[in-house]
Amino acid sequence: MENYIVSARKYRPSTFASVVGQKALTATLRNSISKNRLAHAYLFCGSRGVGKTSCARIFAKTINCRHRNTDGEACNECDSCREFNKGASLNIVELDAASNNGIDDMKNIIDQVQVPPVNADYRVFIIDEVHMLSNAAFNAFLKTLEEPPSYVVFILATTEKHKVLPTILSRCQIYDFNRITIQDMVDHLSYVATQEGIIAEPAALNVIARKADGAMRDALSIFDQVAASSMGNVTYASAIDNLNILDYEYYNRLIEAFLTGNIVDALLIYKEIREKGFDSLFFINGLAQHLRDLMVAGNPKTMCLLEASDQTREALAKVAAKCQPTFIYNAISLCNKADLDYRTASNKQLLVELTLIKLCQLLSPSPHESGAGEGQLRPIKPSAQAPQATTTATTAPQPIASDQQATYGN
Repeated sequence: MENYIVSARKYRPSTFASVVGQKALTATLRNSISKNRLAHAYLFCGSRGVGKTSCARIFAKTINCRHRNTDGEACNECDSCREFNKGASLNIVELDAASNNGIDDMKNIIDQVQVPPVNADYRVFIIDEVHMLSNAAFNAFLKTLEEPPSYVVFILATTEKHKVLPTILSRCQIYDFNRITIQDMVDHLSYVATQEGIIAEPAALNVIARKADGAMRDALSIFDQVAASSMGNVTYASAIDNLNILDYEYYNRLIEAFLTGNIVDALLIYKEIREKGFDSLFFINGLAQHLRDLMVAGNPKTMCLLEASDQTREALAKVAAKCQPTFIYNAISLCNKADLDYRTASNKQLLVELTLIKLCQLLSPSPHESGAGEGQLRPIKPSAQAPQATTTATTAPQPIASDQQATYGN
């Protein structure tokens, strides 16, 4: 029986061309290799799952390849490439700084720097999560990082560049990795589904990509989870059920309730959402995100800011056409206020329900359009039993008695 390998490992990039969503960056790295303009230290920065460590390994393999192809990729046939692919290369050293962050670990790296490469041109040291190094380790590393032997290349990777010492940053070429776009993730997930013989709806892949929040590794892990639960038939319904995601339909029903001022429907929809097990803070943030999507979908110029499939964009545009911009702006503001107040509220359910009531009253007649829910004030009609005052313009006001003045003064 063949051992199962998760998609995040099985489809991990092995060439620059297979790296998802980083075309400009990988093109720069390939050009620097082909022109033999290699720096002695690189710093790869970016959020999790965007390909930093994968690119570091590909770069390390490629600079030692004996027969690179015309695209600047490693041949995978020379001795150096074969040793790397087997995980037996002595010329590539990896250190996880999250668990090896002391000065002794760094001294060990400094000692290894003095050993020349074996049957290759370079020794490459990949230090992952470099921001986790202690200050003592950073200081011990500085001199070696600044003036390493000619055959040494350092590749540092971090998710938190702001935690790396400025003295380290100044000694490196810095490459910032982009968050992977929804469309790039959907395209790659579609390729993986084809390779694995899995049927996957584009709408379902879009849901998975949005859930991954810009991380390709997370998207592949979520894809495996949904594919396993749906027996190889990944549908939109199975994706939102498995990932516990609120369907757009709930938010669209709420928008309809807001536009018609139907408080009863809004509260009942919220009750339905809570009974499905969704957290109230998750709900209010999801509603704010949906309103934001409607805001950008309402104008063709800002439609590009909406990371969604064409089908989803069209559906959001239809809903957005029913909403005035001021309504959406005020609604987003109310949701944002509810998010800020949520952590300190003693009755969180009441806070959300009050927010929904205010959202339903946003379009009520109000001179201020404040969203506070106040209605148009009407003049109070005099009662039939009330006596009519008959005063004339020439009637002078009666002076207040001295004893009354004394009383008020006290």
